[in-house]
Amino acid sequence: MASTMFHGRSDSLPSRPHPLMSQLDEHICRLRASEATSTSSTSISHKLDGLQDLHDCVDKLLLLPLTQQGLAQENNRKWVDELLDGSLRLLDVCNSAKDALLQTKEYTLELQSTIRRRQGGENGLAIEVKKYLTSRNMAKKAIKKALTNLKGLENKWSVSCIDSGNEIATLVALLREVQAITLSALKSFMSFISGPKTQSKSSHWSLVSKLVLHRRIASEEDEMEENEFVMADAALESLVGCKAACKYENYMLMENVQKHLKDLEMCIQDLEDGTQSLFRRMIKTRVSFLNILNQ
Repeated sequence: MASTMFHGRSDSLPSRPHPLMSQLDEHICRLRASEATSTSSTSISHKLDGLQDLHDCVDKLLLLPLTQQGLAQENNRKWVDELLDGSLRLLDVCNSAKDALLQTKEYTLELQSTIRRRQGGENGLAIEVKKYLTSRNMAKKAIKKALTNLKGLENKWSVSCIDSGNEIATLVALLREVQAITLSALKSFMSFISGPKTQSKSSHWSLVSKLVLHRRIASEEDEMEENEFVMADAALESLVGCKAACKYENYMLMENVQKHLKDLEMCIQDLEDGTQSLFRRMIKTRVSFLNILNQ
């Protein structure tokens, strides 16, 4: 895709594609390949890292004088306007993911503190658990609404505008692909935070059996595939709905809750760091588009 970009037309222009174009192609190919991988917190974290590298490369490309001169031309400004609008939409999606993470983190830490101190006894714990589950339902609804609003946007950005005789059109097509793959990765990220639809009661009792009685021992590979949000939700819902027959089962339920809340806390911290870094890079990209329009 980069083979026709910035070829020399005079002594002042490079005689071969700029290295940044090749780097951009490589980043896109790696992220496209990662779409086929399973969804886990580890894979999501890797995708966020990949998106950061991708947007770093885009920002460097947009700072090139040749890029700025080409995009600033009057007949190309409509494309910059479209890319600028797309950058705003992506920032909105990323911000929604940040809000969902922050909300879950706050209730997770509060619940962990309540469990450690046993504030308010069993009634106090039940209240905090219900607060957490209510906040998760609110976050899921917000994510569902955000994902619904994004329908069709990814296809729009994937539409090719390549003109074999127009190098700037080739660049714009590549930048659209960057936005499309960023959107795809953020949608996977938000779906991971939300988790699947609520399990049936029978499924929850099956999970309780596995968690409390240890009838299933997960392998390391299984652990990697787990969704920390889903596991914490399930453990807490089981705690609320289960009337354990003995102290041992009560103890095991509480131990399980604490384990999954700790796993979730670590997961959120990792994803939060990646999301914040990506958000900052996406702002830089938007500023670059604005600077081009202001030329």
